[in-house]
Amino acid sequence: MDDGQNPCALVVMGVSGSGKSTIADRLAIRIGWRFEDGDSFHPPSNVAKMHSGQPLTDEDRWPWLRAIAAEIDRTCGIRERAVIACSALKRSYRDILVHGRDDIRIVFLDGTQELIATRLAARKNHFMPPGLLASQFKTLEPPTPDERPITVAIDRSVDTIIEDIVNQLKLDRP
Repeated sequence: MDDGQNPCALVVMGVSGSGKSTIADRLAIRIGWRFEDGDSFHPPSNVAKMHSGQPLTDEDRWPWLRAIAAEIDRTCGIRERAVIACSALKRSYRDILVHGRDDIRIVFLDGTQELIATRLAARKNHFMPPGLLASQFKTLEPPTPDERPITVAIDRSVDTIIEDIVNQLKLDRP
């Protein structure tokens, strides 16, 4: 952060298959913070809809995003720190999560549709079918400079991606 303090929350974002949960979990371990998977905040109706191959609407997403934002506020309010995996594909979604705070940072996992399609095809036991990838890329609004994103390419090893994030954020090491 500009004031020299670490953020209280990192939101690791990207389309399905970009590695959000893996990267966020490993990053949290690396920096000694708590990991939260944004998928666990979806109401059952959203999970059922995605599992049946239907993309979520913004109306489906608002309660989910507000639940994640509330968890970020709770975490920061008790002086804990968390890394949260959340697709956060649109600016309006990220605005709900960050809501003007400067102690929350966005980490954007950037990859090509071809690379991510290959990863999704290899995944087992996940509620997001590969066929919805095109709709995710259509929805994706990459973060803009005013959002102060940390953007990392996902065509490298997990360890390399983690170190890139830590170095860009200049996070204190545990």
